[in-house]
Amino acid sequence: MKLRDNTKLGILVLAVLCALPQIVLAGPPLICHAFEIGQAKTLPWSSTSWNLSGKENYDISHLVDDTVALLTVGTPVLVRMETLRRATLYAQADPLVAKQLYMRLKSRALTSTGKTAEDSLAQFDFGYLVETYKQTKWMSNGRNIDGSNMSALAANEDGYATIEKAIRLRGEDAQMEFAAALITLGGSSYPRHQEHLQRALDGAHTDSLLARNLSTHFIGEKTETMAEMFKKRQTEN
Repeated sequence: MKLRDNTKLGILVLAVLCALPQIVLAGPPLICHAFEIGQAKTLPWSSTSWNLSGKENYDISHLVDDTVALLTVGTPVLVRMETLRRATLYAQADPLVAKQLYMRLKSRALTSTGKTAEDSLAQFDFGYLVETYKQTKWMSNGRNIDGSNMSALAANEDGYATIEKAIRLRGEDAQMEFAAALITLGGSSYPRHQEHLQRALDGAHTDSLLARNLSTHFIGEKTETMAEMFKKRQTEN
């Protein structure tokens, strides 16, 4: 089977995994399900349901510059998450582009002083990209068209720790807490998962876009959806 066919098969398998009903969000949570960002500007994408390859006529030679240009200090965290999700899926088609994007965001994080809002966002972007790259192991056994491994590129980095650093630098940020909750979903080695989720829920009371994303990305205990849980909390308060 040709390498391109292997990649297509991997995308198909992941699409099936994403569609399977489970107690928590099905499939790799940072890749499978798009984040709601309203009318915010991000990378172009196909409108086809469950599309995991992007817009066919998008020139990924521009991916690194386009992605970084979108990650400005004024870009909300949820938009950053969706932008990095799309960038990761696009980057699977070209190992060199995947590495260039990874190194560009790593360089931004390493050179940040930790004194400004922009610095905290640089930390977040790199940490989130690391964890998103790791989840590409579900696609074609984690291999790009030429056989290189995106998840291996990020294997020695702790993206979650970098995001925790970003949260400390930024202060209270419920959307970052939401990102941390998704990354730690189902992992026994992440004791702070519930804490991240709680803070995201608390912040969602004044952030309708975050509330919608919580509703669509989590299912609570005993099949109670996060939407139902959130509505209940609003009633209680």
